Amino acid sequence: MTEGRSCPLAYRYQPAVLCADPVPVAEDVIYVIGGLYGNPFALDEIENMALAEERQGRSVKLVFNGDFNWFNASDELFRDINSRVLSHMAILGNVDYELATPNSGAGCGCAYPEFVGQGVVERSNQIISRLQKLAGSHPDIQQRLAALPRYQCLMFGGLKVLVLHGDPESLAGWGLAHESFAAGNERSLEGWFRESGADVMVSTHTCLPVLWSGRVCGRPRAVANNGSSGMGNLSGDARGLITRISRTVSAVEPVAGLPSVAGLHVDLIPVDYNVSAWVEQFDQLWPSGSPAAISYRRRLIEGASLNPGEIVFPAAS
Repeated sequence: MTEGRSCPLAYRYQPAVLCADPVPVAEDVIYVIGGLYGNPFALDEIENMALAEERQGRSVKLVFNGDFNWFNASDELFRDINSRVLSHMAILGNVDYELATPNSGAGCGCAYPEFVGQGVVERSNQIISRLQKLAGSHPDIQQRLAALPRYQCLMFGGLKVLVLHGDPESLAGWGLAHESFAAGNERSLEGWFRESGADVMVSTHTCLPVLWSGRVCGRPRAVANNGSSGMGNLSGDARGLITRISRTVSAVEPVAGLPSVAGLHVDLIPVDYNVSAWVEQFDQLWPSGSPAAISYRRRLIEGASLNPGEIVFPAAS
């Protein structure tokens, strides 16, 4: 299979093991931050958002669920992003995995499905090749990345919150992608919830946001996929998104949210970072004609194709 479309065996795991040993969370709010993609200005804003919550009396736990590296293709920025992220709870994304422990033939490790164009796949492989060469100059960072888990289950508000990068079968799985929900993935969802015992699954990897809620085995369940915290996710909207989970209502208006899930609010909160400053730095790192500029520059400025009303999927019957 073409590099960038394959899924290494090391990425795979069994749903039944994912929530075997949940970690208690004492904070009032969880921010799950997927797809930062090496954007320091988005990280600045997320840190400011957490500080604002804390000034209002709510403690915040930052959890990075992978692909916090991607555009940070300079020694200084590579160290800055990784040092800041790794001071918090983090799990691997396919990008981070391939920087720490490259798999032969995996390319970017994205496991792109057929609906993603071959040009996108090839450019992603070129991006990861450049980053792998850079990461090789930072063996201490590579070692810290290699020590990260592929998933993390949190016990929060009496519920099991399963933090993933891809889906419950693979670090690079697309089963929780917007496209999968649009195609009707209720049967897979029910099986994953039943096997894992999770109440909430929080994912990223697939670059478009999703919220879903329903009942499985008589219990309320939910899925949140933030798309990207470091790029725009909606049409004409360059802001990133993070998943916010709490028993308290967000002071920032969500782009989309779910009805209370057993007392928890699960919302996608905008990251209103300095886009102009980031694009200026991005252009220095990835000039016109580079693979990242061709694939992503327009999205950094204009956002993606979705409208807010297309994020939330109705509960399964």
